[in-house]
Amino acid sequence: MNDKSKTLTIAAAIVLAGLIIASAVIFSSGKGIGIFNIPQAAQPSQGNNAANNNQRSVQSNIDIRNVKIAGEPFIGNQNAPVTMAYWFDYQCPFCDRFETQVLPTLIKNYVETGKLKIVFKDFQFLGADSNTAGLIGRAIWQADPKAYFAWREKMYESQGSENSDWASQSNIFKLIENIPGLNLNRIKADLNQNQSTYQAELDQDKTEAGSFGIQGTPGFIIGRQEIIGAQPLAVFEKAINNVLSQNQK
Repeated sequence: MNDKSKTLTIAAAIVLAGLIIASAVIFSSGKGIGIFNIPQAAQPSQGNNAANNNQRSVQSNIDIRNVKIAGEPFIGNQNAPVTMAYWFDYQCPFCDRFETQVLPTLIKNYVETGKLKIVFKDFQFLGADSNTAGLIGRAIWQADPKAYFAWREKMYESQGSENSDWASQSNIFKLIENIPGLNLNRIKADLNQNQSTYQAELDQDKTEAGSFGIQGTPGFIIGRQEIIGAQPLAVFEKAINNVLSQNQK
């Protein structure tokens, strides 16, 4: 092999190695932030780089005051000094991680002490099971709001494989029939009567998320900070404490 051939061979090897490394980086970065993304073709036109950021703060319209709160399911004091908007999908495993590993501590340290209100915003995009669960969740909030959080806990405790029919309407009704205080017949009647209204509410929540650059789940806004993915507890504590300290000034 002459010197020119050797040079070409080495150059080709370097390019190939670079492509392999780049592919590995792209793959790992998609998993690293813990977010389920909308497929590229279906993404809203705004904020297409949102899923690549762990957090975004003090940008354009990202402000909890710009989030629709009225009429949305929530837990906490209505007049709590801090509000967190939380976009979720019932089938999202990263939402399950947040619900089981982070949310209980936020409830204990901030919700139960009157410092935080958590507003639940639907982003049901992972298929028919997600949408069915979202509709039933809306009916539960309307008919038996005190049972709403128990319903959420039951759903994430029982989360199955994506679109495996675990969240079909019949399966969900069996799953939640023993939740204390939940009137299942009332839920069914309300759902039959108002399904189109609830579907519009689900669609509005998802569209609103896109306006803030949220293109997957979970996504959050606290104050003027956006948090993307199932981040550690410390990330949420810092954001909440920042708003609390600003309110004290």
